[in-house]
Amino acid sequence: MTGWSQPLLDGLAGVNPAPLFALSLIPYLAFLWWARQIRGMPPLAWRGFAFTLVFVAGTVVGSILASSLHGARLADVDPLHGSAEVLLTVSNVMVLLGFQGASIRRRTQRAAAARREAG
Repeated sequence: MTGWSQPLLDGLAGVNPAPLFALSLIPYLAFLWWARQIRGMPPLAWRGFAFTLVFVAGTVVGSILASSLHGARLADVDPLHGSAEVLLTVSNVMVLLGFQGASIRRRTQRAAAARREAG
């Protein structure tokens, strides 16, 4: 890469991302609070969103272990990286199943109401 983008990329490469990760928790916690206030939010989906914080904590711990035990980044230590990704997968499945269950319940309720009206 040459031209105007190289100095920009070099500058970004020197930025420590840790404060950005910490700051990103603020809007995510606000989202969790807001989602908890919504009556239609499926409880399992909300728990899945909250479980994402477990993924974040696991990633932090995994990064520390990868650095201190292996002198490498988390992405370069497959067992640790895979374990962290499992946490994210569990979170995603919880969100999916929560919304899927809510969708099935709504469909069933609408069908029952339609049968009563036709009845």
